[in-house]
Parts: sequence; structure tokens; C-alpha cells
Amino acid sequence: MNDERPDPDQLLARVERDTAKAKRGRLKIFFGAAAGVGKSYAMLLAARERRAENLDVVVGLVETHGRKETQALMNGLEVLPTRQIDYKGTTLHEFDIDAALKRRPAIILVDELAHTNAPSSRHPKRWQDIHELLEAGIDVYTALNVQHLESLNDEIGEIAGIRVWETVPDTLFEDADEIELVDLPPDELLLRLKEGKIYIPQQAEQAIQHFFRKGNLIALRELALRQTANRVDAQMLNYREDHSIREIWQVNERVLVCIGVNPLAERLVRAGKRFATILRAQWIVAYVETPALQRLPAEKRDGVLRILRLAEQLGAETVTLSAPEMSAAIIKFARERNINKIVVGKPSRRGWKRWLLGSVVDELISHAHNVNIYLLGSPQTADEEITIFRKRSLPGLRQRSETAKKINYTGYGWAVFITLLSAVVAYFMVGQLELANLVMVFLLGVVWIAMRFGRGPSILASVLGVSMFDFLFVPPYYSFSVAYVHYLITLVTMLVVGIVISNLMINVRSQAKVAAHRERRAAVLYAMSRELASSQSEEEIVRTAVRHLHSEFSSRNVILFSDNNGRIAYPKQKSIPESLHGADLSVAQWVFDHNEMAGQGTNTLAGSEAIYFPIHNEDKVLGVLALLPVNLRRVFLPEQQKLLETFLRQIGQAVTRIRLAEQAKTTQMQVEAERLRNSLLSAISHDLRTPLATIIGSASTLLEGEGHLQTQDKLDLSRVIVDEAERMSNLINNILDMARLDAGVVELNKQWHPLEEIIGTVLTRLHKQLADRPVKVKLPAGIPMVFVDAVMIEQVLINLLENAVRYTPQGSELDITAEISSNAVECSVADYGSGIPKGREEHLFEKFYQARHEAAQSGVGLGLAICRAIIEAHGGKIYAQNRLEGGAIFTFILPIEQSPPVMELEEDV
Repeated sequence: MNDERPDPDQLLARVERDTAKAKRGRLKIFFGAAAGVGKSYAMLLAARERRAENLDVVVGLVETHGRKETQALMNGLEVLPTRQIDYKGTTLHEFDIDAALKRRPAIILVDELAHTNAPSSRHPKRWQDIHELLEAGIDVYTALNVQHLESLNDEIGEIAGIRVWETVPDTLFEDADEIELVDLPPDELLLRLKEGKIYIPQQAEQAIQHFFRKGNLIALRELALRQTANRVDAQMLNYREDHSIREIWQVNERVLVCIGVNPLAERLVRAGKRFATILRAQWIVAYVETPALQRLPAEKRDGVLRILRLAEQLGAETVTLSAPEMSAAIIKFARERNINKIVVGKPSRRGWKRWLLGSVVDELISHAHNVNIYLLGSPQTADEEITIFRKRSLPGLRQRSETAKKINYTGYGWAVFITLLSAVVAYFMVGQLELANLVMVFLLGVVWIAMRFGRGPSILASVLGVSMFDFLFVPPYYSFSVAYVHYLITLVTMLVVGIVISNLMINVRSQAKVAAHRERRAAVLYAMSRELASSQSEEEIVRTAVRHLHSEFSSRNVILFSDNNGRIAYPKQKSIPESLHGADLSVAQWVFDHNEMAGQGTNTLAGSEAIYFPIHNEDKVLGVLALLPVNLRRVFLPEQQKLLETFLRQIGQAVTRIRLAEQAKTTQMQVEAERLRNSLLSAISHDLRTPLATIIGSASTLLEGEGHLQTQDKLDLSRVIVDEAERMSNLINNILDMARLDAGVVELNKQWHPLEEIIGTVLTRLHKQLADRPVKVKLPAGIPMVFVDAVMIEQVLINLLENAVRYTPQGSELDITAEISSNAVECSVADYGSGIPKGREEHLFEKFYQARHEAAQSGVGLGLAICRAIIEAHGGKIYAQNRLEGGAIFTFILPIEQSPPVMELEEDV
């Protein structure tokens, strides 16, 4: 009965979990009921202990709130500098995750786990920073108050009357390697508050009147203690699993209520609820489906489903177990969940039946060690209870007749035919084989009938086989009388063996069907999870989910999400063939708001045609599934309901993944936009201030020196004003050009142009800047025309030449070369300067990037970015590298997409 072998799937999962933990840092949370209980103080004490053990401990960020005793504990510990961010005129000090990753200590302290980072930070929340540190293999100490747990948000709001907006996912708390509760009685906490050790006096007075009322602190303390106790209980279960401990430990009250297809099921659930409430214990309702129970009529299985639904409404966790033996499944589940109290109904078998066939209660008492067994009796007669049990049905399901199970007359006909066939075969073997061997012929027929048609026909085949064998082959022949006692024993044994074999084959057949069903469910789940994992948008997720739900449950369905105002609406994308049209949005909105199932077959809004299920992740409701079933049993049978719950969980995880990816992308774009904005403002503030100052100075000199300045001085000042104005104009033009290129509003005016004419135009426009620079142009003979936007390519060459002039010594030579191939034209601008710093070749083409930052250099770092945008708009590419003989070379390649036109020579007239 007891299979002591470990489950290979559990072993594999344990190995994978241990491997993942080995690569990840350890998280320790100092947990408290409210601010001021001493979490930061305890965290710093633990850090100093680790430092005394010669571990590399660094303080990433600890909020002391001006408390001297907390500040004193930081003495002697290395403290990372914070990242200062200007936000709405205020300087914010944020945790510098990049500095922490670069420093890479063994342990880092990061206070206030639920903190919201400044807008330009890498992650919106500090717990995301800590997650990245853990993934990098760094151990983290942090602090958290109970009101910041996401699952307790509503309860905290009702207790304190204050909505807490900064929350942490419960999974982070549950996955922590260690939780240390920092506890302080409410009276002592209030005393610390009055003494000014938590807030300044004005804030302390307000806190006492609102959040820090004694009743609030008592409730928060109980919540913190319960959360810690639940965490310890989970650690205990993990320890038992890791060490394969099968004995039950009496450390926490857990009640298991076992129900079956009997009149006591509903009373068991209600009694179990009262029992668990008295003990303040977790309670579970379990139904064990054996092969015999799988063959029950539909109305009886619906009755079990109704009882399970009732248990869920009363707050129980429900499970459906599949096993050949009911008692073995219950004991195994009790050991896995460390259940110490089992509630079952009194055994229905009495007398010799109980002695011969046994009972589940007797098996539990014999083999469930360290478990208390509680029996519940019935005050009513069996007939009355059975009548009540059968009359009740699941709401919304059709009433079924007591005689719904039809007799399989075909199977009985085959039983008669196979028995006659076995008799004919045995008749031709008489005289050649012993009677014992002839029995095997009839038993073979019984086995075949049992495999094909079930219990009734196989029992008929057994009885007919014994009768035919007695009538034809046992003396006296052609009579049902038996001459010798040993023949009578043979006939009885043959009948018993036939019936036993038929039952065994039926069980094998039933288990094979269950195995096939489970395999199909596993295949369906695997196929759906694989497609959901590869989906790149919510629309793909919806299409995949709707198709699989329709295939598995034969039901039209639709997945509904909320708009920005939290109102459920139909999807805007193209309709899916399997999609449900006309779902009741008001019912869907109720399900979305209350996170509960509703619709047909439920106890809420049962008049609706469809069933509505919430789709949620661990934190909130994401959407609603509206499903219109052809047959409610396809949805509400225990195994189908578990499958649907798994489907919904996978859909929720996939939607969460997509939304988190979009959120991360949006955050990254915001960070990049903020960086570009700051770079632009920094560059413009310098490059506009300088020419403006020159223009203002020159103009004021002209104005104030009227009548005193020489003509040549006036001319020089005017030229300075014009030059600086042109410089400002070029700066503004570059910014506007970059904006248009980024927006994609620039349309290329491609025409055939000779490359030498483009280069000549550029050199003419830059004759002043290149006056003291020798420029060497080298073009191959017979170079064809290029199909480009000449104005744009001229701008590329101008930017490259101006960049070379800016970063090379005065008077140094510049080279312009071009090469032609069968499918591209390659043009280069080279200089003889100091070259490009190693590793910065790719960064040169980024916006607002400058290779050198000397004050003498002007420009905002957009010239090369504009070059790349123009070349890429032409379908080409541009890159930079250092020359072997010194200096840098910038090369752009333009593709030749079509042959240049042939120029016809004009004839002399």
C-alpha cells in the first residue's frame, strides 16, 4: 500500500530549484509591523556581525531618518555614494545600482524595499533593483513593513483608513531566503514616537492621531506575526520535502476533510468548516477518484462537484486526487502537506462486508501515524439521505434521470456469442487436452469481453462459460448436475477466477483511459504554454488562448480586457473564428471588479448564458474570460475545472510578461528621452550661450562706440556677429534635421548625380573652413553616377569634413576617396589627427556624443548622428576606424540598386 519511492518529478524540480538558488544571491528581509520598530537598526547590527566575520559588506542605501543610534552603526562600514537626480527643483538621493554592480560586494544593504524610484531611474521600483542584484549573485539585506505587501493592501486600507500606494509583490516576500521579524509592543512604539525617535514632534502628533493609533498598531502587529508564521511554515514544508521526511510533525493545525459519493459529503464539509474555525486552522477538502468512481453516473459526479464548490465558497482549498486506492491517496497527501487532522464519515459497511472488503476508515487508522482521525455520523436514515443527495444538483445543469445509464445490449450479445464460440473451440479439443486446459479457453473469452465491453457482459460471460463447461464437458454430460466433488470445486474456481479477471481487466481499461486523458491534457497544456511563450503581443496571446480553449472545452469564448478607465470592453483587433460575440459586459465588469467567477452554472448572476472567469496574476485582475459551453460538465467536472484554472493561470502569466516587457520598454524610452533631453540642454546651454555672448558683446560695442570706432573695427565686429549668427543657425538646423530624420518625415528626392559634382559643391561651400587645409580628392576613372538625394549626401560630406577640421591640427591634410564595386559605392573622408579613442568607434554616431570634451570644442554632437540617419535612409551604412598610418577614416557605403542611365551624345548639325 505504501509506496516509499520518491517522486522523480519532485526530485527533478528540487534539483532545478537548488541549481537556480546556487546562482542567485540570498535575500534577507527585516520585517516589521510599522515604521520605528527598529528594522534598519537590526539590519545594521546584522551587517556589522557579518563584517566582523571578514565578509565584504557594503551599505548601498540606509535611511537613518536622523536617528543618532542608527547613524552610529554605519561608522566603519563602506557606504556607496548615492545617485543625485534633479526632479521638479528638488535633488533626490537614489540608490546607485550601477555602482553596486560594479563594486560587487558579498552583502549589500538596501533599505526600504517598497520605495518608488525617481522617474529617470532604470527601474520604477526599488524591489526591481534588488531583484537585479540577486540575479547578479549579490546577497541583499533589506527592510519592509507589513502594510507594503500587495495581498494585504485592501485589509490595511480598511484597518488604517489610509491607502498604501507603494507595494511589493508577495512572491518577493515568499521567495526570500530569510525573514527576520523585528517586533515591538505597541505601547513601546508609541513611547518612541512621543520621544521623537521616529518622527519630528509635529509629524509625531499627526501620526498618533491617524496611522499610529494603538488599535491600528495591534492589528498591524498581528498581521506581521501571521505573515512571519506562514513564512516559517512554508520553510518547514520545504525542509520536509528536501529531506524526504514522511512522518507528520505536529507544529501547525491542518484539517483534511475527505468526501465521497455518499450522503454525508455536504455535512462533512460544513462540519469541517466549523472544526477549522474553532482551531483557526487551514482546511482542505479532498475527493479521491478511484477507477470505480470514474464509472459513476453523471448525476452523482455532478453532486460531488457541487460539494466541492460549496467547500470553496466556505473558504476551503479543494483538491481532486486520482488513485487506485482511496486510503493510500489520502495518507500520501496528508504526509505531503503535513496534515495532522483528518475528518471522514463513519464507514457505511457493516458486519461481514466490512470484515471481508475492508473500509477506508480502518485503513486510515492502521496506517496514518501521528494523525488524529475524526468520524462524523449521520442522524438520518440512509434512504432519506440518499434521496436528498440525489435531488440536489449543480445550479444550471440539466436534471438527469435515475435511469440515464443505458444498458449495453451489444456487449451482452457479444458475451453470449464469445461463450458459444469458446464452447465450439473447446469441443474440438476434447480428448487432446485436460479439462483444466479447456477452462483457459473460456477464461480467454472472459478477458476479451472484459476489455471490450466492461463489467456486466464479462460477468455474464463468466456465468455462461461455467454453465456451458458444466453442461458439455463435466460428467454426467449434457446435464448441469456434477458427479464428483472435485469438478464442483473446479467450476466454482472457474467462476471466481472469471469474475476476478473481468474486474482486473476493467480496472486496467479504466486506468488506461485515465492515463490517456492525462497525457492528452499534458499535451494540450504543453502546446498552449509553448505558443504563449513565443507570443509577442496581447493580440497573439488572445488568439492562441481562444483557439485552445475552444478546442479543449468545445466552447466559443472571448477574452476581455479593461480600458484606461478600468471598464471592460471588447477587443479592437480582428474577430477570431472561435470567438464569442455578444458577451454581457456588465457581468464581465462585475467579475473584473470582484475577482470572482459568475454566470451560468454559478451562484452569481446564474441567468447569464455564458460563464465568466477572472484572469489574474498574483497581484491584480488582468481581464475576463467569457465562455459559452455546449455542455457545462465539460467545464465544471473537477479535472476539467483544474485544467481551465491552469489555462487561465498561463494566460495571466503571458499577459503579465508582455505588459512588463512593454512597461520596461516604455521606461527605457523615458530614461533615454530624459538622457537625450539633458544632453541637449547641456549642449545647447553652452553652444548657444557662447555665440550669443559674442553677438551681444559685438552689438553693444557697435552701439556704444558710435562715432569712436574706425571703419575697419566696425567691419570686423559686423563679421563676428554674422559668423556667430551663422554658427547658431547651423546648430539649430542640425537639431531640426535630426528631429525630422527621427520622425521619418523627410522624403528623399533621389536623382542621378555625378559623385564628383557632389564633392565639388561641398568643397566650394567649405572654402573658408578649408582655406588652410590641403584636401586631396582621389576618384577612380569612369566612376558612374549615383542615385541619391544630392542635398542630403552633401550634408553628410559637410558634416564629416567639419568634424575632421574640428578634431585635427590646423593645416593638416584631408583625403576624400571613392571606390566602386558591382553593387555599391564606397566613399571615405580621412584625416591625419590623433585618431579615435579605442572602443569609441560605434559611440561616435550616437546623438549628443563627442569623442573629446575639451572646452575649445563646439557643437552638440549631432553631426555624425545626422550622417548615420541620412545614409541609413538611403539603405547604406557608415562606420569609423583608425588608420594604420595615423588619424581616423570615416566611410559610408551607398548601394547601387539599378544601372545608371546611358548618356546619348548630341550629333553635330
